[in-house]
Amino acid sequence: MPAPIRREITGFSNPTVKYLRSLRDKKHRKRERVFLAEGLRLLTDARECGHVPQMLVMAAGRDPHPLVDALEQAVASVGGEIIVTRPDILSKITGKDNPQSVAGVFAEFDTSLAALDRSKATIWLVAQALRDPGNLGTMLRTGDAVGAGGLILLDDCADPFSVEAVRASMGAVFTQRIARATWQEFLPWLRGGDGQLVAASLREAVPYRGAPYAAPCFVMVGNESQGLPEDYELACDLRVTMPMKGRADSLNAAVAAAVLAYEVLAALDS
Repeated sequence: MPAPIRREITGFSNPTVKYLRSLRDKKHRKRERVFLAEGLRLLTDARECGHVPQMLVMAAGRDPHPLVDALEQAVASVGGEIIVTRPDILSKITGKDNPQSVAGVFAEFDTSLAALDRSKATIWLVAQALRDPGNLGTMLRTGDAVGAGGLILLDDCADPFSVEAVRASMGAVFTQRIARATWQEFLPWLRGGDGQLVAASLREAVPYRGAPYAAPCFVMVGNESQGLPEDYELACDLRVTMPMKGRADSLNAAVAAAVLAYEVLAALDS
């Protein structure tokens, strides 16, 4: 197989560098319908899941690595662009003082509810108005760990394709389906097929351990500071409570989702 063709960039003012830096801004990602991801492990996970970057950016002077070679071949095979640049320029692109040796530009995925197949998994995660990209990435990572089908983002959530969310997902942005919808769109879609909606709550809730979970189970958490709106909780098929034995009156949203998801997994696997 012939060696992939590389293009070298040595200046900060290069238009491609400006384009790549702009992808850290939501409005530019939305306009271009692409997002930036960095790190050899993350890009390798993407490749193994069938996602190949449109553009691969590599730091000059990096040590040879077979996984980087595999990425180059994959990008070249789909007619993508391969760029070599200085580590300090790559740092400006990714926004990290110590960037990893590779970054890639990927096409955004179809995030419509219609693209989801609820029969593909017994667990799905749902987040309402989640604002922290780190929490969003953590929920994607949790979903991957418990074998969830994906993450459904309701209302005004953080951007799942932000550099911070992608980084926090540790590659799960490529293994989990992502959908975005309003509550008014989601509830009719959910009720149009099988699906149990479950949320942690204090309203007429039962203990989360031993609760009657049923597949496919949609585990929903709310905004980090406000929690779920009352009408959202009342629409759930099951409300569960987790014990708080210290001074804290609630868990972090992503942590609560993980605790509850593992309990659902144990119940459905038993």
